[in-house]
Amino acid sequence: MATVELNGIEVGRTQNMFRSYRWDVREHLREGENTLTVVFAAPVPEAAARAERDGALPHTNHHAYNQLRKMACSFGWDWGIDVAGAGIWKPIGLDSWSGARIAGVRPLVDVVAREDGGHDGVLTVHVDIEREVGDVEALVVVTDPDGRPLETAVTIPAGSDSAVAVVTVENVRRWWPVGHGDQPLYEVDVTAGQGEWHGRVGFRTVELDTAPDEAGAPFDIRVNGERVLVRGANWIPDHAFLTEIDRDRYARRVDDALDANVNLLRVWGGGIYESDVLYDLADERGLLMWQDFLFACAAYSEDDPLRSEVEAEVRENVARLSPHPSLILWNGNNENTWGSVDWSWAHRLGGRGWGDAYYTDLIPKVLSELDPTRPYSPASPYSFGDYRHPNDERYGTMHVWDVWNRVDYRVYAEYRPRFVSEFGFQAPPAWSTLAEVVHDEPLDPFGHQMLVHQKANHGNAKLQRGWQGHLPDPQSIQDWHWTTQLNQAHAIRFGVEHFRSLTPHNTGTILWQLNDNWPVVSWAAVDFAEHRKPLWHALRDMYAPRLATFQPRPSEQAWAEAWEGTVPEFDTLALVLVNDTGEDYDGDFAIVRETFDGTALAKTTVQAQVPARGAATIALPAEIATFGDPAAEAIVAVADDGAFAPAFHYGAEVVDQRLDPNPLRVEAVPVEDAVELRLTATSLARDVFCHADTADPRARADRGMITLRAGETAVIRVETPAGAGPDAFAAALRCANDLL
Repeated sequence: MATVELNGIEVGRTQNMFRSYRWDVREHLREGENTLTVVFAAPVPEAAARAERDGALPHTNHHAYNQLRKMACSFGWDWGIDVAGAGIWKPIGLDSWSGARIAGVRPLVDVVAREDGGHDGVLTVHVDIEREVGDVEALVVVTDPDGRPLETAVTIPAGSDSAVAVVTVENVRRWWPVGHGDQPLYEVDVTAGQGEWHGRVGFRTVELDTAPDEAGAPFDIRVNGERVLVRGANWIPDHAFLTEIDRDRYARRVDDALDANVNLLRVWGGGIYESDVLYDLADERGLLMWQDFLFACAAYSEDDPLRSEVEAEVRENVARLSPHPSLILWNGNNENTWGSVDWSWAHRLGGRGWGDAYYTDLIPKVLSELDPTRPYSPASPYSFGDYRHPNDERYGTMHVWDVWNRVDYRVYAEYRPRFVSEFGFQAPPAWSTLAEVVHDEPLDPFGHQMLVHQKANHGNAKLQRGWQGHLPDPQSIQDWHWTTQLNQAHAIRFGVEHFRSLTPHNTGTILWQLNDNWPVVSWAAVDFAEHRKPLWHALRDMYAPRLATFQPRPSEQAWAEAWEGTVPEFDTLALVLVNDTGEDYDGDFAIVRETFDGTALAKTTVQAQVPARGAATIALPAEIATFGDPAAEAIVAVADDGAFAPAFHYGAEVVDQRLDPNPLRVEAVPVEDAVELRLTATSLARDVFCHADTADPRARADRGMITLRAGETAVIRVETPAGAGPDAFAAALRCANDLL
């Protein structure tokens, strides 16, 4: 909220962080020195004043952020610091031109199949100009990835300020998501008068199938007609102060996502319409992007002045982001449709609108006008049907938050969702990240400074409830740190493997969340100081394109005895194989039930055939699936060809297992600019992890959350910019066993 003056004359007012403003100031400029003054209102008092003036509307957290078009999480969130500032966060400038100025370019793509089996790309380029007089010719040049140009021109006659040029690219190379193909990008250059515009496009089609089926309604994303099984993560602004995020930081987060086998980022609605820098990186690397419109966990006025601002920001950002092939879905809001049903809003609204007119009318109309090439979901979660609960697991997308808030993480197994667009579990950041900002003496989970960096309601109590029954109660602050990090990884592994085992009934999961915006205890896989938490290493494994997991399933007898329409009892154990690659899989698995010292108790070999982008279920024989001593045995499945990582199943939780508390022999060896930790397991070693940052805050280990059977070996390589010694990294090793 700002007033803009030029040489003491007011030229405009702003009240929206998410759009740009443009004013004609020709009459106010003078030769020589000119003075531009921007006077801001403080956001928190302004939000409160508008709520008092116009009527408060329901919202989460402390402040009435829903009164303003400003980044919601800057007012504080259950992972975010409360620092709602004011300032100029995008470039400002004085524009002048002669003849014609390009006001906007909106290139939209389509792909048409050819009779010879190839494809032609159709690029429809919408060009908007400002002019002085006369006709203006706009030249559109499309350059393919090999540098070959294709030109077309269109005349914008006097009296008109827009035109459309259509360019057909024969035998186009299609753009694909990571894991499905390559990402060829075509340069697009537009000139009109003295105006120039440059951008890139990728030719691909996107569809969203939510048509009813026998189980409800799917949420099935298809790119170029091919189903994409989503292995996603939610994205929040990567710094509480947005101007601190540069291209290199964005690039490192994209690396974090792709290295963890994430193929989609959902840009959450309490943040911003993300930077073209992030979208450019995603275009280049095949990372799919889902962009929320910026409405989160609140009711929003449907009246002016807010409505006019909303329409302006939607128009501007749809036009800005539409060239990016990585953007495959627009989403209307985060949890507002759900909130309107479950969060007791009705008696507080007094008959006022709560924002639904944006999600079901204004935004779809703007999209149909400006970007009809992409699918749209009105909300997340959303069930795609009148009179359905918005968070019904049978339809569309759902958020699972009873786990974390109220119940044990094994409740994930009670859900059969079609698509999970939010779910998560908390843990502290890396030790060095925490210790840099928390200085309680002694360090304590419930210390004053620690709780400043725990923004979730009763967050540390929920952490404690979360590990109970799974891990021993910690005996020190270091054990608390490792216990909570380990439990986060275990909880999410349990949920993801269950959800992915439902393929193709379930077509995707989007973890809450990839990143942090300040040093905090949170759901993130990568902390604010850019350390990859144990969760990140577990995520890389559970999001591997090929996943082997043990899951309970009904036996044939249970199916036979089930009443019609009921779900039979899950009374047997099965090996479920998920194959999210473009090739069918055919191979053998060795399955063994063994003691922790490696003694085989029962074993078998099974043949597995798994279709591309599909799954297969193999029931285990009773002698394998039935534990003799649950506290001291494990079931392991190993692919003969190594195409799948080994799968483990235990008869008891860590707290009840008789694990050797010292199961490793460790040799720490200095190598070039790094240390190698060479591990040998003398007994089953669960979830070996090196807290490398405790020895060097800038150190990074290449592997983590490794489970080794007796006799197996592994090497962890630790890059150490500070040159910490090998013994320090050996001492930083932890595993689940050592908590006993």
